[in-house]
Amino acid sequence: MAPATKTKAAKTNESIASRLALVVKSGKYSLGYKSALKQMRSGKAKLVLIAGNCPPLRKSELEYYAMLSKTTVHHFNGTNVALGTAAGKLFRVGVMTITDQGDSDLLSFAEGNAA
Repeated sequence: MAPATKTKAAKTNESIASRLALVVKSGKYSLGYKSALKQMRSGKAKLVLIAGNCPPLRKSELEYYAMLSKTTVHHFNGTNVALGTAAGKLFRVGVMTITDQGDSDLLSFAEGNAA
């Protein structure tokens, strides 16, 4: 029996999840919509991760704030449950803001995927 091959999206999700775990251990981040807006308004945010099932109006507002603050946005392919799990939390996370990547290379990886 041939081994099951993973799709490109699944591999990307796994690599982001592993990099996200490193950010949680060694970097600085905030969870949630309100704190993401605050971080972007103050100019501290470097990367915004938005869950795949985030409501469209909220998603467009986050993208607008990110455009104004020149912050990179990455649309996480999984749901808010998967984003919370990737962050090492036991609850749902709709929006995650990275202010310091720590030992991870998540920022360069997310910018490479966005382009």
